[in-house]
Formats: sequence, structure tokens, C-alpha cells
Amino acid sequence: QLRAQPVERRTHMVSHQHGMTVTKTLREGKAEPQSQSFYYLRAELLGLLPEGASILLLRVLACQQAVPPGLIFPAINNEGQLCSSSY
Repeated sequence: QLRAQPVERRTHMVSHQHGMTVTKTLREGKAEPQSQSFYYLRAELLGLLPEGASILLLRVLACQQAVPPGLIFPAINNEGQLCSSSY
């Protein structure tokens, strides 16, 4: 029988002059936290749509009951890596 262990996930984003550092930290139970860091150039992040902004955009699109064709933004996934978010 397995016992439930708390899982703590954190994402820390720091903007720099030439880009952004994203650090993902995962801690399961009482184990030592494990971290991964990613660095992205400012040019790669042009038009970045953070999670909170994505939720607001979805609400606006729902109110308009329309989605413009080809609506794609750069985003950061759960793993801290750069990906595309399309609607």
C-alpha cells in the first residue's frame, strides 16, 4: 500500500537584460528538491503569453465567441521549456 506524499512544484522566472531564466523546482515528500534551469533569449520570448494572460485571453475569446485564425503565442510549458500555445 502506497502512502500519499505531498508534491511541491515551483516555477521561478527572472527577467534579465538579454533574456529570461526559468527555474523549475520539484520536491516530493521529504526528499531533497530537484531543480532545472533554462535560459531564453529575449528574441525567443517576443510575444510570450504567461499562464495568467492565457486565462484572460480565453475569457475574452469566449465572450467574443470567435477565435482569429492562426492565433499562436510562445509559452512556457509545465517542464519550463519554451513551446507554442495555439487557440
